[in-house]
Amino acid sequence: MQLDVFQTLADPSRRHIVEVLRTGEKQVNDIVELAEIHQSGVSRHLRILSEAGFVSVRPDGPRRFYRLRPEPFRELDRWLSSYRSLWEARLDRFGAALEKRRKKGANENEEPNR
Repeated sequence: MQLDVFQTLADPSRRHIVEVLRTGEKQVNDIVELAEIHQSGVSRHLRILSEAGFVSVRPDGPRRFYRLRPEPFRELDRWLSSYRSLWEARLDRFGAALEKRRKKGANENEEPNR
């Protein structure tokens, strides 16, 4: 089952697990404790995150260590960057219009020289 980046991160529990893994590699039990999600839920969400490429697992004897993979986040950032520039341009124009309005209002409120 290949999930879209947005489908994968749409679930709040998966986003919470991603936040927990931001600090580094963790075992399932550590994730359960930090995410405050039942072990079966963490395992299910880790499987989905792994299938979507967000998480990799490193076996160490009987233990499994999970960590974030950077590639899907880079893909997401590339996709967002096109929208970021669009919104930054709009926000810049909006900021300039507000500044112009503020200056115009300040000039109208000045007392005339007598």
